Amino acid sequence: MIGIEAVSYYICEYKESNIGKIFDGEVIDSDFIKNRVGIESIAIKQPNETTSDLCIKAFQNLTASYKHIDLNEIDCVCLCTRYGDYVIPHTSAVLQHRLGLKENCATFDIHLGCTGYIYSIDIMKNFMQGNGYKKGLLFTCEPVSDFMDKTDKNTSILFGDAATVTLLSDEPVLDIQKPTYYTFGEHHITMNRKQGGKLYMDGHTVFYMALQNVPKVALKNLESNNLKKEDIDLFIFHQPNKYMIEAIAKRMKLDLSIVPIDIKEYGNTNSSSIPIILSKHMNNEKYNVFHLSSIGDGISIASVPVIRITK
Repeated sequence: MIGIEAVSYYICEYKESNIGKIFDGEVIDSDFIKNRVGIESIAIKQPNETTSDLCIKAFQNLTASYKHIDLNEIDCVCLCTRYGDYVIPHTSAVLQHRLGLKENCATFDIHLGCTGYIYSIDIMKNFMQGNGYKKGLLFTCEPVSDFMDKTDKNTSILFGDAATVTLLSDEPVLDIQKPTYYTFGEHHITMNRKQGGKLYMDGHTVFYMALQNVPKVALKNLESNNLKKEDIDLFIFHQPNKYMIEAIAKRMKLDLSIVPIDIKEYGNTNSSSIPIILSKHMNNEKYNVFHLSSIGDGISIASVPVIRITK
């Protein structure tokens, strides 16, 4: 059985404050930033840093905090990103080289945003089991600062740069259950970036789609896994902003004490937001059943439970 053995992350050290930012000649209201958006600063990579640079730092944090990982045992590398080092080749091949992994190591990228972690752990689990692989590395990294319109209040106060790495293996701590996926492609234009352009988001439509559909998909997923809300120790939602997370939790009638919000100091890190939170809580044994849910560009929505394996 392949599942999640360990998760680690790297959040870019430079932080840009949202407090006091000026848009259209007016200072943005600090109460709005603190109480509605919930993102007081965003993490921004250095101009010369690449996606693979951030992933390498996440891997270094994994080996420093978890245990020695024999690089010769890594059978595959997957990177979930829309912003690789190059258009061609795939950045997972760059990571294979930079980490010094063996040549008979499979590498592939997944082009997905905020729902990408849920898709990717599902794909990696089945890919590894199908090929008899025992250890694989899944990276997420979405350094959107290179493509941000600094004059756009709808995006420039939200997104931060970070990377995560998940060690999937045949010695898992968490078992990945059955996922549920929905796509609302008619709304794909609500978040987009044309070739060479800046990031655009229709925040009102994204919020409406999230509130209407994330609870529905999450509850369908619980049902498909024979779980109830009361069985879940921690609901980990993608972290777009404080108000959206609280609104989804309220719609699902969840106690906010089991819905972590972790964006204040670095922002919405796209596909990295869920694994960052999972990394911070998975080793706390009072949490045994996690439920992961996300909305992302597409518009895509995904949910999956991951459950601690008792030995």
